[in-house]
Amino acid sequence: MEDPVPGGTSTAGGKVVQADSCDDGMPSFFDPKTVAALFDGNPAAVAVLDHDLRYTYVNPALERLNGVPAASHIGRTFSQVLPGLHGQASALRAVLADGKPREVTISGRTWAPTEQEQQLWRATYHRLDADGEGCGLMAIVVEITDIARQREELEQARGHVTLLSTAAVRIGTTLDMDTTCRELADFVVPAFADVAAVDVFPSEVGHSVRRPEPGVVRLRRAALRGDGDLDGQVQHFGHPGEYVDFAPDSAVARCLSEHEPVVDDWADHRSGRSARSADRIAASRALGLSQALVVPLTARSRPLGTLSLVRAEGSPAFDDQDVAVARELAVRAGVAIDHARRYDREHSIARELQRSLLSEPWGPHPHVEVATRYRPADRGVLVGGDWFDVVPLKDGRHLKAMGDVMGHGVEAAVAMSQYRSLLRLLAGEDLPPHEILERLDRMVERSGLDRAATCLLAVVDRYGGVCEVASAGHLPPVFIDPGADGARIVPVPVGPPLGTGFGGYRTVSVPCGPGTVLFMYTDGLVERRGEDIDMSVRRLASLTMPPGGGLEELLDRVLDRFGDDAEDDIAVLASRIREGPPVVRPTPTE
Repeated sequence: MEDPVPGGTSTAGGKVVQADSCDDGMPSFFDPKTVAALFDGNPAAVAVLDHDLRYTYVNPALERLNGVPAASHIGRTFSQVLPGLHGQASALRAVLADGKPREVTISGRTWAPTEQEQQLWRATYHRLDADGEGCGLMAIVVEITDIARQREELEQARGHVTLLSTAAVRIGTTLDMDTTCRELADFVVPAFADVAAVDVFPSEVGHSVRRPEPGVVRLRRAALRGDGDLDGQVQHFGHPGEYVDFAPDSAVARCLSEHEPVVDDWADHRSGRSARSADRIAASRALGLSQALVVPLTARSRPLGTLSLVRAEGSPAFDDQDVAVARELAVRAGVAIDHARRYDREHSIARELQRSLLSEPWGPHPHVEVATRYRPADRGVLVGGDWFDVVPLKDGRHLKAMGDVMGHGVEAAVAMSQYRSLLRLLAGEDLPPHEILERLDRMVERSGLDRAATCLLAVVDRYGGVCEVASAGHLPPVFIDPGADGARIVPVPVGPPLGTGFGGYRTVSVPCGPGTVLFMYTDGLVERRGEDIDMSVRRLASLTMPPGGGLEELLDRVLDRFGDDAEDDIAVLASRIREGPPVVRPTPTE
């Protein structure tokens, strides 16, 4: 079957042109002068074909469109005039057979000069009849190459806008930097690239990183993602968490140096490349990767790292619009990464500060056994102001404290240290727990410290076998007696938190003989979202001593049982008077 010439859009409204008779395959009234008068000035390309699909007329617009003079058309078929055209011969013959107009899209190349590798036309074919018999066809054609390209570009632009809009809700869902980087890599693959790597400068907090060779850029790989099988194949380039060195001539190093996106076409990787870069590119090309686009990740005018986008052979090359979209995406992602990085830095400082302040309580007392634990919350929550202390007093007594400063972060940790220092100062005055809280409340109010805190104080008298307890907004203590099959949750009058200036604290006495364990804790151990706090505390009544009777094992069991789903920091303290022969309080002269 022969290939047709491009046709066009109907101006006859789908009507069949009628004639009286059909001589030699064409209606009798289709003489050249009449047809020329009708269509020579028409801006649309028009052709008339006979029953054998040979050109009988071509107007000047079609001459220009095909790049062939009209005389070279007449008497020839489509395939003879335009061999590079992919036509619709079947559609033309169908029109001749049933008389129904058809509109088709045709692709290919004509003889007309053009920079387009592929051209498109929209054509409509109508049958020319005489006495109900098909004598030929009229074709009207309009080139739509530019329209199709513009439509494609519009759809691509819409896709990019959608991509950027979606990025706002897909990237930065947590305050963990590595999670944010993984979200970025997962987001762009495969929608925008076949492989993506996110590399960041090493953190300023934590272990120092060895210095790289002069000129080499050392970054920490935070995320690496490939599409399909590429995901496993690219992992040898540097797993997340590893440090990756980039040569001075690499796209990553140039991107950071110039603070601009860099498109690296790997087809010319042998020209002027260092050995390190050439080896990396050769390994990438072996996987079918062909081109990289590296954009800087910045925030507040400070470089954070780079986003590397790689496309494989068969994927379209990065164009200017891709570069613009990648730059905008990096700007938005950089803000989220910066937030996570600043949070991570503050979190690390606060945690180190809290750990240094939560050192072991003052020197061990020969008659008192103490065990403590501090468990920070998940990385999604800033470190809090939980604290505890044990202070030896006169006459064999000792003060135990458990507190929780409101809020999180460095400020809460610093406030915690101030509370702890003031408490140790007041503990030396040998006051009952409620008076210590009263004075501490006034001192905090006068100091201008703007962070309230809860606090539970317990003074244990090993000679009297009692424990004096007072609470400033804290949860009640728990007592576990030797051999008991449960624990006692002792209700304590609860005063307002410290720092409010309201005062009004009370001390209660609780039996606490040798071997009885006093268990103190912060709300992170029991408080759960959507659950009444009293119900949460009542679960602690099931606490029993482990078979070995060790305090350390007790705390391990408590944290394993109650701490796994905690949303806040947890501090716990367990203490008891060492069991032994009955003791008598020494007289002042002894």
